Amino acid sequence: MTNSTNSTCTTVNPAGRRAGRREWTALGVLMLPLLLVSMDVSVLYFAIPAINADLEPSGTQQLWIFDIYAFVLAGLLMTMGSLGDRIGRRRLLLAGATAFGAASLLAAYADSAETLIAARALLGVGGATLMPSTMALIRTMFTDPAQRAKAIGLWSGVMTAGVALGSVMSGILVEYFWWGSVFLVNLPAMALLLVLGPALLPESKDPHPGRFDWPSVPLSMAAVLPVVYGLKEIPSEGWHASYVVSITVGLLFAALFVHRQRTAADPMISPALFRGPGFGPAVVLNLVSSFGMMGSAFFTTQYLQSVLGKSALEAALWALVPSVPIGMAAPLATALVQRGVDRAYVVAAGFATAAAGYGLLALAGTDSMWLVLTACGVLASGIVMVISQMTDLAMGAAPAERAGSASSLLETGAEFGGALGMAVLGSIGTAVYRHEMPSSAPAAARETLGGALAVADRVPGLAAAAREAFTSGMQGAAIAGAVLLAGASVAAAATLRRIRVK
Repeated sequence: MTNSTNSTCTTVNPAGRRAGRREWTALGVLMLPLLLVSMDVSVLYFAIPAINADLEPSGTQQLWIFDIYAFVLAGLLMTMGSLGDRIGRRRLLLAGATAFGAASLLAAYADSAETLIAARALLGVGGATLMPSTMALIRTMFTDPAQRAKAIGLWSGVMTAGVALGSVMSGILVEYFWWGSVFLVNLPAMALLLVLGPALLPESKDPHPGRFDWPSVPLSMAAVLPVVYGLKEIPSEGWHASYVVSITVGLLFAALFVHRQRTAADPMISPALFRGPGFGPAVVLNLVSSFGMMGSAFFTTQYLQSVLGKSALEAALWALVPSVPIGMAAPLATALVQRGVDRAYVVAAGFATAAAGYGLLALAGTDSMWLVLTACGVLASGIVMVISQMTDLAMGAAPAERAGSASSLLETGAEFGGALGMAVLGSIGTAVYRHEMPSSAPAAARETLGGALAVADRVPGLAAAAREAFTSGMQGAAIAGAVLLAGASVAAAATLRRIRVK
């Protein structure tokens, strides 16, 4: 049963009503766009050589083919979350699915680098509509706290799995089909969503949203994009002045955006969200968890390929091994909380587990594949425990009418956290690498492991020295990550204690 809560036909489950088969089936439908949006972050990993051969992009165009999707996605999350609260989350979801499918078709048959970049940008627009809409609809459909926690746990697991599956999927498809097939796989899922969504998904929105705050749209993008861009470039290019300026400009616009939200009559993101019990700490701790997850990924993918010598597809398949324990992490955390364990201690345990994963990573040598895979599994399991609980806490604390805005804040924070993790831990690892490399090595070899391997055949012993230096850098970054997450564990236990959300 559903009931209409206002004259605009907003349909939701009454508070506390347990969801039935219809809602759980609808959740399965919602998982389709979420899986594909998260897969698109990594789906080009193995397709790029074929794209280079076919479209012949310049170096700059190749970077934009990779990065434009994540940049547009991050920049528009807050705008789309707020828009969904106003026009209806289901309506925005279905519109986004249509745009995502059309952009996928355009990307699959792109005949130039410029067309592919534009298609990837449109995919980012579609993705920005899909992610906050799925979480907001879960908040609407699952009003019983225990069921909502289980649904959010599934949401967290699917989102995490999508990034890992994207690279493997692209490797398999490119092996047997042409590179455009990595985009065509989106079409059946989006078509299914468009067919089943209107029948299974309830419409919901803020019954009294006020005017849409258009000036906040460019302000939010100007705050997010320069910071994410600078943070993403620093690990590979170093702390160049242009990237520092980019981050500074973004932070200045962020201050203007916050001022606008505090003074506007109808802000895009209501400051009242942060008055909900635990919402602010949930956003911050979710950001820290993304820091830990992406900071480790910067090293482990390179380790499998460049240190152990695995092919790209082999590395991606081995990277699926840590996914086995990840699938059990969120349900375990949810079960512990529902059995009466204080959420603060469950989250603290998640951070402590992730810190232990970093500790294992710090013990790795140049031939420690199973130790690294184990470390990744332990780390990711702890992080997923945290993400599932912080998402549930934030969405439970947020009013249902602002669920889209709340979800978009969480996801924007996660984008910042991931970029920051790669920048900080990547910089630590790079600094150690350069310190460990012999001063007699070629300049390119002292910059990156890839540069060293490219010229290793001309310098005896260079490859082994570079692999040792990279592993030392990974160890140094892992120690820093372990210290940070151990501190987050203590902070979670202190700040989340006695916070209860219905």
